[in-house]
Amino acid sequence: MTSRVSFVPPAMNTSLRLARFDDGCSLDAGGEARARAAAGSLRPAVRVLVSPSARCRETAAALGLDAVGEERLAGLDMGRWRGLTLDEVGAAEPQEVGRWLADPDAAPHGGESVTDLCARVGRWLDTARETEGHTIAVVEPEIVRAVVVRVLGAPTAAFWRLDVPPLSVTSVSGRDGRWNLRLGQPLDPAAA
Repeated sequence: MTSRVSFVPPAMNTSLRLARFDDGCSLDAGGEARARAAAGSLRPAVRVLVSPSARCRETAAALGLDAVGEERLAGLDMGRWRGLTLDEVGAAEPQEVGRWLADPDAAPHGGESVTDLCARVGRWLDTARETEGHTIAVVEPEIVRAVVVRVLGAPTAAFWRLDVPPLSVTSVSGRDGRWNLRLGQPLDPAAA
């Protein structure tokens, strides 16, 4: 049995543009337009999942996808930093931000550590192998980072070294516990 999962990060919104930890902000007009233009460019899937954030749900809808929420694919829990920009947190808690960026086990914000996120996503990937066929998952960029770290067996510290552009596709495919990785393909509106 072969399984394939295509991970699509959300279209642009103000929070992503400002490096703001998710605050429930909707897509901006440009992000929504770009997602609508790419509707129909993904291969058909046996299931479509979505992170619970507003920007992921709105991206899935703009892409014309009838998605089911998947809590296990929720973005990184930022605790008390939720809704703040990285600059704001860096000005208020510079040592804590430095520790968080340097130590994947750290969660000075009271939320989830990068290590915990990667483990959670890894557990989800283990169950995803059991679904034959193609799955689309519209997820936060940090979920894509966690998938790449897990599939490559990279150290968790590599998490922050991965850039994930909006509306790109990172796919994994495999069977028998082994995944292959295809990175960052842009959604192609011309394919729609």
